[in-house]
Amino acid sequence: MFGRKKKKEEAAAKGDAPKKQSQLAVVKDAYRLVKKDSPLAVVWCLVIFALVLTFGIIIGNNLGHPIYAGFITLPVAFLAAFFLFTRYANTAAFASIQGQLGAGASVLMSIKRGFVTTPAVNVNRDQDMVHRVSGKAGIILVGEGGFGVKSLMQDEKRKMERFLSGVPVTEVMVGENSGQVSIKKLHKHLKKLPKKLNTAQLREVRARLRSVGGLNLPMPKGPMPTNVRMPRR
Repeated sequence: MFGRKKKKEEAAAKGDAPKKQSQLAVVKDAYRLVKKDSPLAVVWCLVIFALVLTFGIIIGNNLGHPIYAGFITLPVAFLAAFFLFTRYANTAAFASIQGQLGAGASVLMSIKRGFVTTPAVNVNRDQDMVHRVSGKAGIILVGEGGFGVKSLMQDEKRKMERFLSGVPVTEVMVGENSGQVSIKKLHKHLKKLPKKLNTAQLREVRARLRSVGGLNLPMPKGPMPTNVRMPRR
């Protein structure tokens, strides 16, 4: 009886756990996004697939083994088409969140290696916000919003310079204007920043930042809804 009860509890626990999205579901979602953003993207992927496959068969025919070359070229053609599809998918993903509140946080939180992001460490009533990123480049403050974000960035920079004296602080403003970094280039921009901390120093910086924390706002994985009220500071 106790064994059955335990199995039921385990089954209930498994049922309550969030299910991980399958790779097929991810591809389906990406396809819908690409189709909406670039209707001809799938056509171009098929064209690339056909061109690579045809090129391989032609080379194989000249060598006297067209069928063998076709089998070898088939996975290469698929990879070429899939690579192009992923480029379209990335472009469509960035286009879907461009200009939305919290788009910068969404991109930063998707970076899995090298950087740790604390979203919305400083926010004003107009929903301008600053996100804090730690990496080997030091502390990176990423701001998004209107004119008010500049004062938020300065306030957060002064706080970091007092709390982490000697640690370099870099400011990045998300946007399409001069001196700003667009959403689609944000990840690459962070990766290109010069490394100024070693592994031990970075570990110490992150340990100290954990004691600071952030605003503990409920940040979604995607862009933030525009009807969220931010607390006064």
